[in-house]
Amino acid sequence: MDAAEQHLLAETLRKTMTTASGRALDAALTDLGWAELLAEQPDIAVPLTFRLLGETGAHAPLLNDVLLSAAGRPTGGTLPLPFTGGAWVVWERDDASAGTALDAELPLHTVPVGAPVPLAAGRVALGWWLLGTGRAMLTLARQHAVDRVQFGRPLASFQAVRHRLAETLVALDGAEATLVAANDELGALLAKAAAGKAALTAARHCQQVLGGIGFTAEHDLHRHVRRAMVLDGLLGSARELTREAGALLRAGGSAPRLVHL
Repeated sequence: MDAAEQHLLAETLRKTMTTASGRALDAALTDLGWAELLAEQPDIAVPLTFRLLGETGAHAPLLNDVLLSAAGRPTGGTLPLPFTGGAWVVWERDDASAGTALDAELPLHTVPVGAPVPLAAGRVALGWWLLGTGRAMLTLARQHAVDRVQFGRPLASFQAVRHRLAETLVALDGAEATLVAANDELGALLAKAAAGKAALTAARHCQQVLGGIGFTAEHDLHRHVRRAMVLDGLLGSARELTREAGALLRAGGSAPRLVHL
């Protein structure tokens, strides 16, 4: 797939995600050939689709497909997913179970301990989703800083605001670099941890930039913050994965080269 085809695909996916979510988006992506694209070109399908889910705020149970495909099983179903704190959840493909304690929009509910599944591909997919969510929050905060006037000056002219936005951008760009470089189990683990930490950093800084309006139900920020917290918990939180990576490095006695410069 060349650059022009990827651009056309991205525009099609973005348009679809801005008009549908949940079960409706799942069906629309199936019609667009999501399963075939995932099977034939996962290196394009996963980063593009999951990043756009984050940027648009839409959701669909595509994480199931990524993990099922990585395990060599047919897509279109569900499977238990490890969640932070030792819990397990299922991401249903039916909106009827949405609105649980985990998230008001996502059809997630807890289940008994499930069978182990390969997690690397799912962690990378969630990393891209977290990255898109973080960039969506940064866009909202940046636009507010540009539009808002305080004490007779644009909010964006204050150094403290600029620093928060800059730190968010650096965290997100760093996470993207780790996602691009992730090509094995450890790389996927570190990429998910970096993306989770970056998204939570974005939530914290962007909330501060937006101030009181960022807490209101009328503003979109709270939806992205909730989404970032749930996605960070899936397949291991940033805190848990960082500790796991440290344990692996201690056990191995050395740190492997992740990127060849």
